[in-house]
Amino acid sequence: MGDENGNQNSAPPQNGGFLIPNIFTLTIPQVDGGSNLSIKVRWSQKIVYSKGQFSLNVPFTFPDFVNPAGKRISKREKIQINVDAVTGVELLCKTISHPLKEVRRHAGSMGFLYDSDVLSWSKVDFSFSYAVSSSHINGGVLLESASVQDFDEREMFYMYLSPGDIQSHKVFKKDIIFIIDISGSMRGKLIEDTKNALLTALSKLNHDDSFNILAFNGETYLFSKAMDLASGDAVERATEWINTNFIAGSGTNISHPLNTAIEMLSNIQSSVPIVFLVTDGTVEDERQICAMVKNRMINGESICPRIYTFGIGSFCNHYFLRMLAMIGRGQYDAALDVDLIEPRMLTLFDKASSLILANIKMDTLDDLDDLEVYPPHIPDLSSEGPLILSGRYRGNFPKTLKVKGILADFSNFVVDMKIQNAKDIPVQKISARDQIEHLTAQAWLMENKQLEQKVAKLSLQTGFTSEYTRMMIHETDHLKKVKESSGPKEASKKSNPLFEAPVQGQRMILLPHLGIGFGNLTATAENTPPGFESKLPEVPEIFKAATNCFETLCSYCCCMCCIQCCTRINSQCATALAQLCIGLGCFGCISCCSDICCSGNEG
Repeated sequence: MGDENGNQNSAPPQNGGFLIPNIFTLTIPQVDGGSNLSIKVRWSQKIVYSKGQFSLNVPFTFPDFVNPAGKRISKREKIQINVDAVTGVELLCKTISHPLKEVRRHAGSMGFLYDSDVLSWSKVDFSFSYAVSSSHINGGVLLESASVQDFDEREMFYMYLSPGDIQSHKVFKKDIIFIIDISGSMRGKLIEDTKNALLTALSKLNHDDSFNILAFNGETYLFSKAMDLASGDAVERATEWINTNFIAGSGTNISHPLNTAIEMLSNIQSSVPIVFLVTDGTVEDERQICAMVKNRMINGESICPRIYTFGIGSFCNHYFLRMLAMIGRGQYDAALDVDLIEPRMLTLFDKASSLILANIKMDTLDDLDDLEVYPPHIPDLSSEGPLILSGRYRGNFPKTLKVKGILADFSNFVVDMKIQNAKDIPVQKISARDQIEHLTAQAWLMENKQLEQKVAKLSLQTGFTSEYTRMMIHETDHLKKVKESSGPKEASKKSNPLFEAPVQGQRMILLPHLGIGFGNLTATAENTPPGFESKLPEVPEIFKAATNCFETLCSYCCCMCCIQCCTRINSQCATALAQLCIGLGCFGCISCCSDICCSGNEG
């Protein structure tokens, strides 16, 4: 991983990239026959919580062609999983995809192992789910000291608040306003999927809930002048209004509809007021919008409007939407893949519509010095998932910690948190991703270079990519030879290995930037719909490389083995092979010719 400024010894970023948002491709250099190729992949993912169960699903399906042809060779599969609950309550294993053997079980902790010799690799993904046995809201805190290499010398904490048994909790009544982007870039599938998700959300509202709808592009379109109860008649009228008014066109103006919605919800007293914003674009006045919303938020015992934001595609400023949700004590989610709009949007709505504890505060932390909490504004607790907070501090963490809030009947609630030192749980690793995203949103809002540097250091230290760092590939064998010949090199300040001076002559491949960026004003102004757009090679490059085409084809097809094989093919087989080649050629002739012709220019 390298600094955003790059390095003069780096190769251009053309050896890897995202084919679609969730598939990463990487070109592997040519290797000699008989070589052992080892690939190590490390990733981090959030466990899914649904209906009281935590679920983990890891890709573990291998196609048939990865198994060597001919003789069947025994292979070894090994899966080890450790589950640790912060609260220390009993864990219940629900479903497993592979024959795991339980090797450890303690209060709030269990371990499983799968180790087997197989003739062919796994045909199913690895899945595992478990439940936490608790009938009430519970939580805990993990403490961890900073490591020697940590650039931030403050102590760390990780707080976990679980909703417990969802059947025993009453959810808040809600007054919700949907603010939906219908600008020109939302045309086609995007607006249809958004409409379907919105109609499903309306059908899930309780009869004592109230709702309204604001559609916006360059103008604002209001469904009703006042909040309507979610009766069957009101939902039916809303459906007709949506089908009539959800026509994609014109520009994007978020400020006016958002201000209108907050104004309509400002006097709500007996329910949770919620703003649910959906957009696929970015606007120039985003920082002013954040300032306006912050000024409208009321601090006190009453519940101010909660803001839930949902971004579509890569052209909207996801850090603006995240910051807006943080200020409004709501949550943010996105569908970078436009095929996931409906399920991701409904998941966020389910969280917004199932709040069981609001106005959450942590008691007895006032004595800590230099306290920093992520997120800074604590969201509400939903029955659709646990609430996670993390942070840094100086001083002695209190022996007891109470978390306070308001229940759905507006009675006060207090829970004692279990505090323990983290042993086998890497607190920094599990909280780094969220901290990087929260700090990046703050750095964007305040245009603070120091925060950007802080994000970059945290990214380098934990291995999570950020908007201010880049991934790099090192040729380790070549690097080893250079080090052996040149001896040890002087490190940078404080001998921090993260900032080790580059070794002269080493080859590094700089990968494309993997961040989602801060929006695209040009694409929004031009109403460019989000989604992956594959780019064919430019025509001049193909013609420029055409002189190498015949020579390259000969090197692929004119070896002695190929010639001997072709002499033994009968006429029927030759005809079928020719037809197959013609069909494949017509299907992808441009990319095929480009790959063959341009490959001769490498090296």
